[in-house]
Amino acid sequence: MVVRLLRRAGVRGSHLHLVSLASVGLCVTLWVRAKTVDQEQRGNAERRALFVGLWPPTLWLIGDSLEGSE
Repeated sequence: MVVRLLRRAGVRGSHLHLVSLASVGLCVTLWVRAKTVDQEQRGNAERRALFVGLWPPTLWLIGDSLEGSE
């Protein structure tokens, strides 16, 4: 169902692969930035980086599904 909706919206598998790679960069950026904040805010910043780090595999697999249906 998700693949069908994305295909109707004009999203291609390569788009999601690029977004997946970009989210890896965002995760690394957030992780490095978490090391620069004070100790009180560091836990929150690290959790944010880990949450973003969960996106790449999900986006990559959805992109693979879209490519398989094309």
